[in-house]
Amino acid sequence: MKYTKPLLKLIEEFQKFPGIGPKSAERMAFHILNQDMQNIEDLSRIILEAKTQIKRCSVCQNLSANDPCEICVNLSRDKKMICVVSEPKDLLAIEKTNEYKGLYHVLGGLISPLDGVGPENLTIKELLSRVSKNNLSEIIIALDTSTEGEATTLYLHRIFSPVCDKVTRLGFGLPVGTELEYADELTLTRALENRCEIK
Repeated sequence: MKYTKPLLKLIEEFQKFPGIGPKSAERMAFHILNQDMQNIEDLSRIILEAKTQIKRCSVCQNLSANDPCEICVNLSRDKKMICVVSEPKDLLAIEKTNEYKGLYHVLGGLISPLDGVGPENLTIKELLSRVSKNNLSEIIIALDTSTEGEATTLYLHRIFSPVCDKVTRLGFGLPVGTELEYADELTLTRALENRCEIK
């Protein structure tokens, strides 16, 4: 059976979302059609408000309705530390741990020559400006362990190690619950390199 054209278009739009396949897109489309008109109008309004009100913070490049964002203006944050992440979703992942109390900088991607993304396409100049204006105690590079993430990490380390005493990266190792025999060689190598004293 072929879907009617408006339903097919709705399914196709949902399939554009990351991680949404045809079956999930169908479920979402049918869920929308089963809602009453008020719920759909509310959802439409919320999407439009989010798109028009949320912008990049002029300081850290995070997404926020305020400029500067809530983290940048928070007086309890440690202004001597900046954690560099690729995207706002990475910032949120770190915030959920409740362990890091410093500031952030969002690059807006990773260096990827194959995709035409060079250092000039990221917010590295803005980060360099922040670092030169503030006497930082540490820059934490918290990027993916992909090839692009590693290339970006090395590039940032080369640029910032002369202007900041301490440039660190996140520790790597074995995820909780991993059996050693199933861990790949790179993960085990990183786990050995980042071993720490038992306390």
